[in-house]
Amino acid sequence: MSKKNVTFILHKPQLSENIGACARGIKNFGFSKLALIDPKPLFPNDKIIATSVGAKDIIKKSKVYDNLENIIDKIDILIATSARIRNKNIKHIELKDLKKIDFKKTVGFLFGPEASGLSNNEITYTNYTLNISTDKNFKSLNLSHSLIIIAQYISNILSHDKIKLKKSKKFKSASKKEILSMTNLCIKHLNQINFFKQKEKKPIMLENLRNIFYKMELSDKETRILSSVFASLGKKR
Repeated sequence: MSKKNVTFILHKPQLSENIGACARGIKNFGFSKLALIDPKPLFPNDKIIATSVGAKDIIKKSKVYDNLENIIDKIDILIATSARIRNKNIKHIELKDLKKIDFKKTVGFLFGPEASGLSNNEITYTNYTLNISTDKNFKSLNLSHSLIIIAQYISNILSHDKIKLKKSKKFKSASKKEILSMTNLCIKHLNQINFFKQKEKKPIMLENLRNIFYKMELSDKETRILSSVFASLGKKR
């Protein structure tokens, strides 16, 4: 597991001071990758560099993107930070759950703009939403403070030698192709029983169904079992 696999992504940051403080926090805990999406201030600028206090190298290596989609293909696991739980079919996790994240893959932590945070649309691109526990009467954290808390926590995870519990060699994650085949089989039989009676709701129901299957982290064996179940249900009719 390497800290080089971790990228901190600031989505439309508004204040130079916060960008600089984020760069400083990244370097404080041994990370090196900062990405910005459509920053409001000119990047880089003197205020950002001054606020970074010794993390000028992080600023110089940072990459700027026009939109979120341009960085998606470079990230295996994308985690959004949010002070509120969203009514979306996305796994909500806390700091302690980061221990379960596979940091051998490329992991991105996505932070929203200071004034509004991430929109529901931006959240849909992510695998998880991460909530930092705070006082219930004052939940909003400063952008750089939120980043520093997360950076410190995952630095602690990656820096300590622990006994690694390896997955059984018999376990093999299902491929996208296997999940797609299983999902299509399920949808086929749902169509046959006229499950989608309200046509106007069918697209969002299909979207939610696919979200369920793709985020379950199924094994190839589990996918085969579910495919057999769906096929058997079809025969029973």
